[in-house]
Amino acid sequence: MALAAVTPTLQTVTPSPALDALWQRGRDFLGSRLAILGGAMTWVSERNLVAAISNGGGFGVLASGSMPPEILRAEIQATRKLTTKPFGVNLIVMHPKLDELAQVCIDEKVGIVVLAGGTPPAATIKLLKDGGARVVAFAPIVAMAKKLIRNGVDALVIEGMEAGGHIGAVSTAVLAQEILPVVRDVPVFIAGGIGRGEAIASFLEMGAAGVQLGTRFVCASESVAHEKFKTAFIRAAARDAQPSVQLDARFPVIPVRALVNQASKDFMARQREVIGKYEAGDLDLKSAQLEIEHFWAGALRKAVVDGDVEAGSLMAGQSVGLVSREEPCAAILSELVGQANAALDSRRASRREG
Repeated sequence: MALAAVTPTLQTVTPSPALDALWQRGRDFLGSRLAILGGAMTWVSERNLVAAISNGGGFGVLASGSMPPEILRAEIQATRKLTTKPFGVNLIVMHPKLDELAQVCIDEKVGIVVLAGGTPPAATIKLLKDGGARVVAFAPIVAMAKKLIRNGVDALVIEGMEAGGHIGAVSTAVLAQEILPVVRDVPVFIAGGIGRGEAIASFLEMGAAGVQLGTRFVCASESVAHEKFKTAFIRAAARDAQPSVQLDARFPVIPVRALVNQASKDFMARQREVIGKYEAGDLDLKSAQLEIEHFWAGALRKAVVDGDVEAGSLMAGQSVGLVSREEPCAAILSELVGQANAALDSRRASRREG
């Protein structure tokens, strides 16, 4: 299947005064024309996509993934050659060289660093802030949001289970209702399953400072994801993006939302096989757990970079059903802004008529 590429009319849609007023806090924090962060997707959110999102008016975020410090430094410098607009860097808190990566961000004068993949150490938050960066972190519950604010984070992202990749257990809509009314000290950005401007407008009206989108940008023409990976997204419906399944509580599986493919089925079979070996006494518990954990090692790169969409991992949020073609980031962002403008205009007209 050839990708349905679209030649854009690069006519930028301008946010209406109503939209600008709603996300002014987010825009001021990010320093961008639109309060839309690009979700950091390993192997996808590299220099080309990040620069394109920022050039289109959003705020691109580099996914450092498992990069060593010297590679991250080179990627930041390469991104700066492609855009003069602000962009950020996402660091995984479980990385063994987290503070070295943080120092790279400080050295390279990255304005905003997003800490993801766990609870960020207070010492790392302090290191970044003392170095002049602002820190964004993920808050899955109100208590964690308040703790992160006490530890000095400058903004929060709350991400629902509709998102792609590693997910929590609560939906975006419920998290927004739990956290937005009680967390006002810092800007809060909403993520997970957002693919249209009407949803952006609704979350802004609830009190969000802005939003984060990942899946929607995978099929941007500037994305370096393999053509087969993009084609899988274009063909997929929302229901095709499913969380990985755990068969036995003794062998925990961190849920990851991805498009169901042959690898998803093979993972179920591998779990059954390993559990059988453990129960037969052929493997001890730790060895069995490691076999299951290692199943997905390198699977995302295999899909995104190599285009092996059957044996690789097709991490995708449920908004994948809204991805219908390949198009530039500027066109995606303009469409989102146009939809948000229209939604707000319609509501204002309804209130006048009422």
